[in-house]
Amino acid sequence: MSLLFKVLLVSQLSFLLASLTNVAGEADVESFEEIMSPYPIKRPSRDRVAVQGVVYCKSCKYQGIDTLLDASPLAGAVVRLECNNTRKPIIVEGVADKNGYFFIQAPKKVSTYGVHKCKVFAYSASLIWCQTRTDLNGGISGAALKYQKTSSASLPFALYKVGPFAFDPTCQP
Repeated sequence: MSLLFKVLLVSQLSFLLASLTNVAGEADVESFEEIMSPYPIKRPSRDRVAVQGVVYCKSCKYQGIDTLLDASPLAGAVVRLECNNTRKPIIVEGVADKNGYFFIQAPKKVSTYGVHKCKVFAYSASLIWCQTRTDLNGGISGAALKYQKTSSASLPFALYKVGPFAFDPTCQP
């Protein structure tokens, strides 16, 4: 290899590295690897996130016991999705329907990449006589999202599940 060819090669590589440095002067290694690699780098998919679950009001018979025996669906219960994967926490609330079912679709900032930093909480209930939150399945401490495989591959989001959550009734002994 001639000296002139080596000098040209080194100058081209240094120009390439200089074009890949960011404002802070650090090399953008991923871009450099993409250019220099003969194989494409596979990136993990970052799908949007949705969460579903059910909220119940427990029966007086099982008040204070971690069970859903004789529990009834709690319409109007508020459930909160909290994600701490950005500088400011992202909070989204959902309301349970007449069957106690809730569905929360997270904003675009929350993807499958950062879903491990999200939790769902049983926040409040609509019935005056059934307002005491329980920690059943993480209702108070926060439930981690569990991925739920779906039969339909055409969903525009990755579906996760939590719960079921429960509220204790106010009962007279």
